[in-house]
Amino acid sequence: MFSSAGTGRIAPVRAAALTCLMVFTPSPRFLRRRAGLLRGFLLAGVIGLLAACAAPPLAPNLGPNDTPRTTTAPPPTAPTMPPPQPTVGVVVNEPGAAPGYILFSRNSGNGYYLIDRQGRVVQQWPVGKGESKLARLLENGNLMAMGYGNNRNKGVREIDPAGWVVWQYRLPSQHHDFLLLPNGNVLLLAGQRKSAAAIRDLGADPKYRHGLEGLYLQEIQPAPREGGEVVWEWSVWDHIIQDFDPEKPNYGVVADHPELVDLNFGIWTKRDWLHHNSLAYHPERDQIMLSARNFSEIWIIDRSTTTEEAAGHSGGNSGKGGDLLYRWGNPRAWQAGGYADQRLFLHHDAHWIQPGRPGAGNVLVFNNGSGLGNSPRRGYSSVDELILPAEGYDYRRSPGAAYGPAELEWTYTNPGDFYSHAAGNAQRLPNGNTLFCDRDRGAIWEVTAAGDTVWKYISPLLEDGPARQGEQLKSDDPAEGWDNWVYRAYHYPPDYPGLAELDLTPGEPIELPALP
Repeated sequence: MFSSAGTGRIAPVRAAALTCLMVFTPSPRFLRRRAGLLRGFLLAGVIGLLAACAAPPLAPNLGPNDTPRTTTAPPPTAPTMPPPQPTVGVVVNEPGAAPGYILFSRNSGNGYYLIDRQGRVVQQWPVGKGESKLARLLENGNLMAMGYGNNRNKGVREIDPAGWVVWQYRLPSQHHDFLLLPNGNVLLLAGQRKSAAAIRDLGADPKYRHGLEGLYLQEIQPAPREGGEVVWEWSVWDHIIQDFDPEKPNYGVVADHPELVDLNFGIWTKRDWLHHNSLAYHPERDQIMLSARNFSEIWIIDRSTTTEEAAGHSGGNSGKGGDLLYRWGNPRAWQAGGYADQRLFLHHDAHWIQPGRPGAGNVLVFNNGSGLGNSPRRGYSSVDELILPAEGYDYRRSPGAAYGPAELEWTYTNPGDFYSHAAGNAQRLPNGNTLFCDRDRGAIWEVTAAGDTVWKYISPLLEDGPARQGEQLKSDDPAEGWDNWVYRAYHYPPDYPGLAELDLTPGEPIELPALP
């Protein structure tokens, strides 16, 4: 009468109840005499029927010993929101990043920080307010830092992990860079000024009514605790040429003398004529690389000379004394090319890639791409690698031509997201990646040879204290970048000897935690 297919247990129960009601039809007399019994019977039947309807259904075709399967629906879950993207500290950390630690500071800050790849501080060296700029970790675990600020602090100092100054050397004209040489001496980059009258006597165009600051190098043999002996010097003023006044010294054809520096070339918007900003040393060639920012050129000179030979044009391994052995980046600086031939644009940090790393012996340079005065503005930054035309202790050049190379070995750029109009540095890492520092945004990047970003850190160090995670950094002057400037950053692999002298227990990140 009823089909049970697909209805489980409830179908036969309903059928039995209906059949019972149809077969048994009591008489009125029976109902009157047995009313109580009938009410009990009907109530029991209704309760049984309701219980049967509420019971869980049985699966069709179950045997007497089978256990029915029950299914419980999962409770509803609230939709999950992705975690917020970090705005400071480590913002990218992908597989393929080189292991190790990063040393950096806020430009004109009050301390240097060594962080791990998660952005946690493992060592900190405090300095006076506004004094931090550039430092390098030594193999003894101490920090060698450049003095910054007023002239009293200019020079270099060695600071132990507890923050004590264990050696210092003061040089008021020192700026931008220094090097610890393999022999333990310290090479300092400094300025050397000449008055307006003095440069006119050397053949400067009289329209330049102010004096100029040239380049001066000083090699120091440190004394215990403080000071040292000057053991070698070099000055750009010993290697100039001019074609303005034939009655003055150093007169000649500029294009015929790439080994000399044209006194009348430069930006000339201020006394900072050359604005050298980096030093590098090649121990096997015993040569020094200089970054002449305002000329947009790399220079190489011979360090194997004596101080007397360095002031002249003969002597040393190259036989050329202190003259330039090589220059590249802007042949306009010596009248060997035009604007179309310029390759560097107010660059920073030119150096040889260190031995044992991919590209060892090639040159890496942070090419800012900015312009000033008579130097054109490219408008984006790049990290460029070039192979020098080295030949013995000299460098090949075709007669009448500029020095090569004509093409780069490797370059990285990202015009939409990478432009630092000043400062910055780059470093080739042991795994072949390249680390670089974008000063204007306080950003430290690591990219692969293919240009993929595998690690990126945004410095949270601001003038008034650390930024909070989630805070969007802004600048009052977009042309000048953000308030978290980082002059340079350096990577140290886990096996670097200086790390063994430090307690590398990770602490907290520099940035403050995000608000709840």
